[in-house]
Amino acid sequence: MSNREFAKNLIDQIPENRLFYVISYLQGAAVPDKMPNMETLEAFAELDSGGGHHFAGSTEQLFAELMEN
Repeated sequence: MSNREFAKNLIDQIPENRLFYVISYLQGAAVPDKMPNMETLEAFAELDSGGGHHFAGSTEQLFAELMEN
């Protein structure tokens, strides 16, 4: 039995009042992964090559640092 057939069999066993949750999950799972845009890919490449700036603080600290520059 394939995974798809197994999933269909399991769905048949779910009570009607709980199918909403399964449908919501499946709709999210069915959306294809989106590729980052070129600017984001370039930023990843910059970090991978040792450039850029890695920040590991809180959101408040990040905005404080951004406001200083």
